Amino acid sequence: MNRYIERKSEYLKAFSRLEEGLKEKQNEIVIDGILHRFEFTFELAWKTMKDYLEYQGITETSGSPREILKLAFKYEIINDGEGWIEIMLARNNLSHIYDEQTSRNIYDNIKNKYINLFKEFSKKLETI
Repeated sequence: MNRYIERKSEYLKAFSRLEEGLKEKQNEIVIDGILHRFEFTFELAWKTMKDYLEYQGITETSGSPREILKLAFKYEIINDGEGWIEIMLARNNLSHIYDEQTSRNIYDNIKNKYINLFKEFSKKLETI
């Protein structure tokens, strides 16, 4: 339980910092910082989901992010499984290649779509 509580707290702080960054005036340095905060927030999100599932006794996975997201959707921790898979793929693109156009498209998605999924997950954490 302690691991889940600690990870939940870390996730909520990371999410808050991501939201904070999105309020800043857009420039290249701010965008790069938001992309970094996005990667960090996603990592903490799926690991928080994993810790919660384990706390609930659900251990039917090897622990990959994709498997955790599928289980989180199955057990109604998240509502948009496809959206979270999209977030995971965006994070993978940022981690493994750097293409300016791709990173700007991901930034736009963070601002217009992914932030809402993170916010929805944050609200869910308040109830579980």
